[in-house]
Amino acid sequence: MKRVTAEAVRRAWPEEVAPWVEALCEAGDALEIGLHLVGGPVRDFLLDRGVRDIDLIAEARGGEGGVTDKSTAETVARKAALPGVRVVVHRRFGTVRLSKGSVSVDVASVRSETYASPGALPTVEAGQLEQDLTRRDFTVNALALPLNAVASRGRSALIDPGRGLDDLRDGVLRVFHPRSFHDDPTRALRAARFAARLGFGLARGSRNTLRAALRDGAFGAVTGERYRAELEKLFLDPRHGLDPARAIRFLSETHVLAALEPGLGLPPSARGPLRRLGRDLGDPALGLAAESPWIAGLRLWLAPLDVALRRRVLRRFAVRGAAARAINGHAKEAERVLARLARARGRGSIDALVRELPDETLLALAAEAPTPLRRRLLRWIKEDRRVQLPISGRDLVELGLEGPAVGRALARIRVGVLDGDIKDRDEALALAREVGARSTGKRARGPGGRSGPARGRGGG
Repeated sequence: MKRVTAEAVRRAWPEEVAPWVEALCEAGDALEIGLHLVGGPVRDFLLDRGVRDIDLIAEARGGEGGVTDKSTAETVARKAALPGVRVVVHRRFGTVRLSKGSVSVDVASVRSETYASPGALPTVEAGQLEQDLTRRDFTVNALALPLNAVASRGRSALIDPGRGLDDLRDGVLRVFHPRSFHDDPTRALRAARFAARLGFGLARGSRNTLRAALRDGAFGAVTGERYRAELEKLFLDPRHGLDPARAIRFLSETHVLAALEPGLGLPPSARGPLRRLGRDLGDPALGLAAESPWIAGLRLWLAPLDVALRRRVLRRFAVRGAAARAINGHAKEAERVLARLARARGRGSIDALVRELPDETLLALAAEAPTPLRRRLLRWIKEDRRVQLPISGRDLVELGLEGPAVGRALARIRVGVLDGDIKDRDEALALAREVGARSTGKRARGPGGRSGPARGRGGG
């Protein structure tokens, strides 16, 4: 395992956030506020998995052992005064997000949490650093690395109140207290994500803690929206190496799925497609921009279930509207589209069948298609969908085409380019003229095939 130092971590995180963190650290030193890197970034650095997301906690240290106010993160973010950076403050939770384009850094005030009842959202209060760390889900996510001089004062290079470093070495996920899953049952879904992503198991004592929460019915107190939010994260994590099938299997084997909806499990026929979906989601060469990969995941996972159970599951996860319709209708849509693809001849024919499909549908189809069709779909996703035509719609309008004829000509030209029948602009223009001539001929042709204006049956 890597030796952790602030300087080594600085070299590991994305270059674009380095000036932001440095500015925050300087502002913190001026204000007697310590800045710590916390949680996942520290864990991933120690496991040599790369540091992607930057999560910081801000701790007021004007008086040793003092309690940090919920506004501490906002105070240090405002003091840093980063030019062109948007600052979004969530005062209820004492958090701040700094963002510019696709780059972001999250800063939270050191805090404590209490739960009014099992499964309720926490009440956030001011707190101390150790309280903040021990409120977290697992010991391996409760590691903090002091970054500035104020944070480092009187502290070790790595703050580890739960022996998370030992658990990292042992490859286990361990909760902090016996009521952890009672307080927040969604931690079970996070355990599934981390277990699948990191290759860890749940520590024996933590398994007993989970069983107790299941026995006591704690999972029924949480809203479907919160469970769905965790599922959405589960299908975003393949870019970090997660196998969705393994995560869902974890939830099935620990009886969490049955607690969420009786009868829910992981159908054996869904395991292979879910594994392939995970590989595709983590493949940057595909260049897919699916905004909701969880829809593809639920299509594959729930398709083998009977209709009544699938609908109950969607209601339990608060999936409604177009997403619910897509998931419910997946089996029939997949059967229809894959049958047409099997009959398609040429790359242009495949393009015509799938070009208008959303990315979530493409992902699901590619994951469950037989191997030959899967190869053709992945080739289309990687190569053919990006093919540029040698002419544009404006060129066709200049040729005299108008209305639907422009769309028909572009579609014909695209098929020709993909099939290798059209190799340059001149050949594309020739086909466009042919399509335009046929369109004009159809408009000019009268009853009985005669050219000229069409006449009514009673003519004249």
